[in-house]
Amino acid sequence: MSTSSDSLQVARKWPDGRPLALPLALIALWALATSRGWVDTKVVVPPAQVLATAWQELFNPTFYQGVALSLWRDLSGFALGSTAGVLLGVLLGVSPLARWMIGPTFHSLRQVSLFAWLPLLAAVAGSGDLSKIVFVAFSAFYPMVLATLEGVQGVSAAHAEVARVYGFSGPQRLFRLILPSAAPQILSGIQLALIYAWLGTIGAEFLLYDFSNGLGQIVIKGRSAFRVDVILFGLFVIGLIGYGFARLTARLERHLLRWRPPALH
Repeated sequence: MSTSSDSLQVARKWPDGRPLALPLALIALWALATSRGWVDTKVVVPPAQVLATAWQELFNPTFYQGVALSLWRDLSGFALGSTAGVLLGVLLGVSPLARWMIGPTFHSLRQVSLFAWLPLLAAVAGSGDLSKIVFVAFSAFYPMVLATLEGVQGVSAAHAEVARVYGFSGPQRLFRLILPSAAPQILSGIQLALIYAWLGTIGAEFLLYDFSNGLGQIVIKGRSAFRVDVILFGLFVIGLIGYGFARLTARLERHLLRWRPPALH
């Protein structure tokens, strides 16, 4: 029994490599297919060629300028959209009048595909940074409103009754009851909004092309030159940054909600 326990303790010290099993298997299959000539290497380039392109781009200052510009567009739009989303979500959650006046319009507009707004944004604000940031803000706005609304409406009747008995004022109910109770849903909404904002950033750079820099432009330039290795490198970087955002927000959520009891399984 002790030997089994010691082995388990040693195993826990090593990182779990199971999530890497499928990507490594796919890369091995990719390398095998290109080396054996099973595919057209002009379309499916060898992994070594993608690595060579990545090594070249990592020493190119323009690449880092593109990353910085994409992150600036993403975080600017996310900040605007998520802030507006929390405010509207709280308003819809606490005010029956707001739900009656604003709710139907909001729920109708959110049925419109986000990318359907791009022609209107391009016509009004052009294809520059302003229209891109507004589009990213729209991408973060809708999930943030819905998550906040769900959290506010999920405040238990028992807690609301306690607040009434203690004579909480309006601001006290908001900051001491509603927002703390809705915090888990709001943080989940932030995580989702950040992912949507990143997808919106790349989509805006791809569809609102204005010859400026950005990660989306790497994919466009690779497509224009029929450089599949450049396209794959750009997709890898985009996916890696998106994964980093997801992990960061998940850790932030666990830290801020560490007061909650662990879920039962």
